[in-house]
Amino acid sequence: MKLEQTSRRRNLGIIAHVDAGKTTVTERILFFTGRIHRAGEVHTGDTAMDFDPEERQHGITIQSAATTVAWRDHALTIIDTPGHIDFNLEVRRALRVLDGAVMVFDGVAGVEPQSETNWRLADEYRVPRIAFINKLDRRGADFDRVCREMESRLQARVMPLQLPLVSGESLEGVIDVLRGVVIRWTDESGLNPVEEPVSAELQSAVAMARQKIVELAVELEESSVDRYLAGERIGLEELRALIRRGTMAGTFVPVLCGSALKNRGIQPLLDAVVDYLPAPEDRAALADEKAGPASLSALVFKIADNGSFGSRTIVRLYSGGLKPGQLLENSRTGRTERVSRLFRQQAGREEEMESAVAGDIVALAGLKDTRTGDTLGLPGKVTELERIHIPEPVTTQVIESDNREHKERLSAALAKLVRADPALRLAVNATTGQLEISGMGELHLSVLREKLERQLGTPLRMGRPQVAYKETITRAAETAWRHRKQGGGPGQFADLTLRIEPLERGAGIVFESRISGGAIPSEFIPAVEQGIRARAAAGLVRGAPVTDFRTVLLDGKTHPNDSSALAFQIAGRDAMDALLCEAGAVLLQPVMRVTVTAPEETTGAIMGDLTRRRGLVTGQSALSGAAVIQARAPLAGMFGYIGDLRSLTSGRAGFTMEFHGYEPVV
Repeated sequence: MKLEQTSRRRNLGIIAHVDAGKTTVTERILFFTGRIHRAGEVHTGDTAMDFDPEERQHGITIQSAATTVAWRDHALTIIDTPGHIDFNLEVRRALRVLDGAVMVFDGVAGVEPQSETNWRLADEYRVPRIAFINKLDRRGADFDRVCREMESRLQARVMPLQLPLVSGESLEGVIDVLRGVVIRWTDESGLNPVEEPVSAELQSAVAMARQKIVELAVELEESSVDRYLAGERIGLEELRALIRRGTMAGTFVPVLCGSALKNRGIQPLLDAVVDYLPAPEDRAALADEKAGPASLSALVFKIADNGSFGSRTIVRLYSGGLKPGQLLENSRTGRTERVSRLFRQQAGREEEMESAVAGDIVALAGLKDTRTGDTLGLPGKVTELERIHIPEPVTTQVIESDNREHKERLSAALAKLVRADPALRLAVNATTGQLEISGMGELHLSVLREKLERQLGTPLRMGRPQVAYKETITRAAETAWRHRKQGGGPGQFADLTLRIEPLERGAGIVFESRISGGAIPSEFIPAVEQGIRARAAAGLVRGAPVTDFRTVLLDGKTHPNDSSALAFQIAGRDAMDALLCEAGAVLLQPVMRVTVTAPEETTGAIMGDLTRRRGLVTGQSALSGAAVIQARAPLAGMFGYIGDLRSLTSGRAGFTMEFHGYEPVV
């Protein structure tokens, strides 16, 4: 297959709640497409996609991994993403650059909390998707119930293209509703499925299922509706074209089924990826209207350091072509860097490439000053693409080594990991001088420590998890501030009028200059902002960073000899200090969205425990004989929750927790 044939490419993610079978689905895809000769298992730690030592130790996906396979003369670039909420940034940045997704659901557990989170992210990035209901060989699995949950909890318009053929607890095959045939797997390998006619007792159910598909599909085209109402049969190829069109538009979601662990349903899933998910060219208009067809435009969505390979900058190329030796300009820095080598990633391996074209997801070597979210383009012709939203870390821990010789190496290793994972923040405690690392949760930071210990070859000590508090203001304030310093040498003079205003949660820090008539020279204005941001980083109430405010530089004065950028930076810092005292600074705490699934008889005890942790129960529902409790609770009260929950329910409950937002401490 030639690289220029972008219509024969699919860039897709495999996405799911943790333990829904996502990595097992990906592993079977690699096996059935011939990329690997034996499918690995998550529980034995030998999967191709979870190649990181920490992933194999924990039995979960921690970092997204890409590979490219061939199916029906198409190249499918697949990104396997984590299911645990602590690593959800990997899902977010994958969805930003992908053209489609396969959402995997557990046939027993149904639509789980992280499934909902990932579905909302796919909606946010307008990513077309198909659904695969997995684990239908297990006791309690129910294909129809999961479809109903998709409709009620995800507001999805589902289109089941298959029906499971179940005998007892055995999934014997699937019914292809469009073609009216049974696909049956007769051996454990799943390599040689056979097709047979639908039995007489199932023909009525299959006919009704096909009618529903046709009715949904023909709505997309008025002429098709007219022909259908006139009694004309809609042909198979026309139906497929309409389903593809509706899938790409997000009108409905095709649903397939199987059991990845038992090698059931993977080949039809691959067919559906080719038939219904978009090619890069189908998504070009949605990706970015600014990127012209002839210009080079690439978005950095990940920085990876795979040990012996060195640092790699992973990009999605939206337009133009790319070759080794090419100079690229970074829209954020304005500087240029040269691409030394070009690779296609194959999970833990790399394949060197001579060139890349629009639609490719590739790894670049040689770039040192790039970050997640940067746009790369030709020098003088780069146009910035929409950046990737990076969530704020909510948990902080001190990290240190007992070995003094390793302290410098620890700082360098941490800086490298923070560059690769923008959900991490590294700081030095101003009082103790200790290194503090902030991340998305206890598991996130625990995995970080394990990775560092493996790299450095020495044990590390981490303090107790601490909440990453923030501060904000509650009212507007204004001050006129003059900084004047006279000594034996040149003096310092800066005069400014500054206003501060509260903004909505998540707005961050906004600086605005309304200076006119040259009251403050333009070269001094950035220094004022630097002083403001430096003071905001230290906070007022508890030393936590101040956020969600706007400062407006209204007026100022300069001295012909004593004014400088340094003087205005100091004035901005000191004026900000005065404003914080007047603007009603308050402490903000991270509040989490908590979902607990437990036996119904333990509901009262769980709700009481959540209330004790200052949580607020927001909803309750039933799911397969269990109670599902939704709540919002301050993170400060949720450390160690899993142990208490197991004690309350004799180990029969589970929970998920994700960041909801920052709210004032009361």
